[in-house]
Amino acid sequence: MIRFIVCSLLLFGLGAAVQAQQPAPQAGPPMPVMEFDAVIRQALEKNPTVARAATNITRAENLLQQARAITLPLVTTTVQNTTLDNPRGFAGGITQPQNQFVIGASASMAILNATRWAQVTQARDQVGVAAADVVEVRQQVVVAAAQTYLAVNAARRQLEVSERAIDAARAHLDYATKRFEGGAGSRLNQLRAAQVVSSEETRIEVVRMALRSAQEALGVIIAAEGPIDAGADPVFDMTGAMDDSAWAASRPDLLTQIAVQRAAERVVKDSWRDWVPIVNSSFDPTYVAPAGLFQPARTWRLTFLAIQPIYEGGQRKIALNQRQLTLDQSKIDMTALEIRARSEVRLAQETLRSRERTAVTARRGADEANEVLRITTAAFEVGATTNLEVIDAQRSDLDAKTAAEAAVNAVLRARLDLLVALGRFK
Repeated sequence: MIRFIVCSLLLFGLGAAVQAQQPAPQAGPPMPVMEFDAVIRQALEKNPTVARAATNITRAENLLQQARAITLPLVTTTVQNTTLDNPRGFAGGITQPQNQFVIGASASMAILNATRWAQVTQARDQVGVAAADVVEVRQQVVVAAAQTYLAVNAARRQLEVSERAIDAARAHLDYATKRFEGGAGSRLNQLRAAQVVSSEETRIEVVRMALRSAQEALGVIIAAEGPIDAGADPVFDMTGAMDDSAWAASRPDLLTQIAVQRAAERVVKDSWRDWVPIVNSSFDPTYVAPAGLFQPARTWRLTFLAIQPIYEGGQRKIALNQRQLTLDQSKIDMTALEIRARSEVRLAQETLRSRERTAVTARRGADEANEVLRITTAAFEVGATTNLEVIDAQRSDLDAKTAAEAAVNAVLRARLDLLVALGRFK
């Protein structure tokens, strides 16, 4: 038995010596730290999703210009040179010279084309839809950036808790080792303390990787060159958040759907224009050299053309029905979105109240667990308790502190979610 104890001490001392001789990992360059407002600003400026959504406005504006161009006059010119094998004519006169040069021009425009004129206004509505969609995308990006920022700080809190826990566990291991070496403790107590240290070292590695993953995600969302660390916790303005009744006019998703529905309503209202006649006019001057017998040198032609479809197999009625279906679908989507939005607001308000109550309880529990640990450790030092009770108190203290830090982050997240639900964070 004595030989076993001596061998165990030698192995433990050798392991500690080897661990002490291992080189510490080299620290890289310091990670950039950005505050909350700077993160939100850079996410809006550099995130590719926002830039991609902005191109939709440009695309809609191009379609508007294209629709407007169709209603403007069209001017063309033609140049033609014709060479025949022989001149044409009769009775000594030439009706078609062997070589003839013709310059022609044409200017045409729609005098009445109600459908095309309506398409200009409809295309302008799509510009508004694209602009509203950009606002919604911007909100999605800033919310994602804010949530990632909070995730970084939450992971850092957990890391700080784990670091304090492992310091306490190592201190207890050192105390248990000294007691064992002094003959007052047992090898079992030392091994139990060492087991706690090993468990905490494993835990802290997991927490460190969680923090690094959140930092990498924050760097990605703001289009940075590498991971970004978060600064201080943001302060959200919650003034009137619990009794805000005008939130519907601020939510980007509702505003986007309103724009979509209004555009669909305009398309349906403009369907009567499909029954209006189309009237076009054109002016075509021509210069011929040399002139022929039946072709004067300078001529022009003015044309008016009216087109009225009489029967087209019901295509206009089918188009109207399709437009009405699109409008009905947008109304259904709007109703569903309003129901979901009201639910999100109610749930976000109740969640914030619950998270705030939980945070108070969790903080009180952490204080109580810390006091239990302090008393248990003091009692163990005078031999009134066992090593198992100290380890159990350490675990309870760690769990309570972890829950308290998680509750703090949950309150911040609940405040953010409420502002998002009210449309006040964008």
